[in-house]
Amino acid sequence: MGWIIALVVGGVAGWLASLVMNRDASMGIFWNIVVGIVGSIIGNMIAGPLLGISGSVQEFSLVGLGVAVVGAIVLLGIVNLIQRGRVRG
Repeated sequence: MGWIIALVVGGVAGWLASLVMNRDASMGIFWNIVVGIVGSIIGNMIAGPLLGISGSVQEFSLVGLGVAVVGAIVLLGIVNLIQRGRVRG
């Protein structure tokens, strides 16, 4: 059951991050899920040591969703830098 929740929360987190970074038109649901799950990993790597906050996408919580969205925004910012040489916004 945890992997289903991870897919749904990852998809929502990736979608929210793509809206913030103006990439919604170029991403489908598959990439939203991938960005959200990878964003959760990045967010936990950043927020855990610095702020003492951690959240998992395998069990729904607002903290986990927030960490995943912030991590996904960071991921999309890095992708934008690589693709275009600047941050979109």
